[in-house]
Amino acid sequence: MSARHFDRTVVRAVRRAAEIPQAEVGAAVDAADSTVAGWELGSSVPDQEKLPGIARALRKPLDELFPRKGAPDLIDLRCDAGLYRYEVARFIGTKSDGPVAAAENGVRRLKEKYVPKLAAAYGVSEKALEQAQERSFGNVVEEDGDESVAAAEADEHPRALGEKISFLLEHSYPAGTVPGDGEIAEAVNRHAGAEVVTAKEVETLRTGAGDADGPGPVVLEGLAEFFGVERMYFEPDEAVARQVYQGIRVLLASRNGTIGRVRARGLGPEGLSPEVLSLLTDLQAEFEKQVGSTDDE
Repeated sequence: MSARHFDRTVVRAVRRAAEIPQAEVGAAVDAADSTVAGWELGSSVPDQEKLPGIARALRKPLDELFPRKGAPDLIDLRCDAGLYRYEVARFIGTKSDGPVAAAENGVRRLKEKYVPKLAAAYGVSEKALEQAQERSFGNVVEEDGDESVAAAEADEHPRALGEKISFLLEHSYPAGTVPGDGEIAEAVNRHAGAEVVTAKEVETLRTGAGDADGPGPVVLEGLAEFFGVERMYFEPDEAVARQVYQGIRVLLASRNGTIGRVRARGLGPEGLSPEVLSLLTDLQAEFEKQVGSTDDE
């Protein structure tokens, strides 16, 4: 384990310079202000799992505030995601953290089906997780230059219209509230003020079995209004599609508290344009509206 270095004097200096109360730092990591005072005095040190939260509270990058020497193993990746071991079972769908504990201790490797789930929870690529696992077993593995999920999956964004619709349905609605083809068709027709698409035609669009020329502008506008995005998302623009896909992944990771090592450079050299940022804001608002309506039921 290549634990991060906690320097109490640096933490205290950064906090005081930013005029951040100890209570605010403590609240960010579920600790009393007296506990934070103890960290700064050197009478105790925080768990490695709390360092990401402390860095966020002090508005400093994790690597800058708490540097690490050497490449991370599985324990390091989990701690960098701000997760205690007992919290990981829910991500891989097991009753206990036994599989993760065994892998972290170099006893038994993770089952293949757990790798993508754990990588997503930690905010790293599957390759980075597998490399970290090898280090947990005492093997020397060089660290790749970029471990971000966005960079690792930059070429997997949805391109076709059907893929984009399916992606929004999968990621923009809470479980149990995903709308059907009929509901989507009704919303599009309501927007158009006439019947311009049927449930069967929506299914055809969603599955990608439709006309190569695609639907007309009025249908695209109706779809955009229904999903709470701008019409440009459905246009065949590779650059826009890539940015939106990667941006949504960042939003999801942030919402789930697993932003981990997702980095800005994974969003492409040009960053996110104002138009795409606006689109992502609309998506987040739509998701929160759906969550709110579900909670009220």
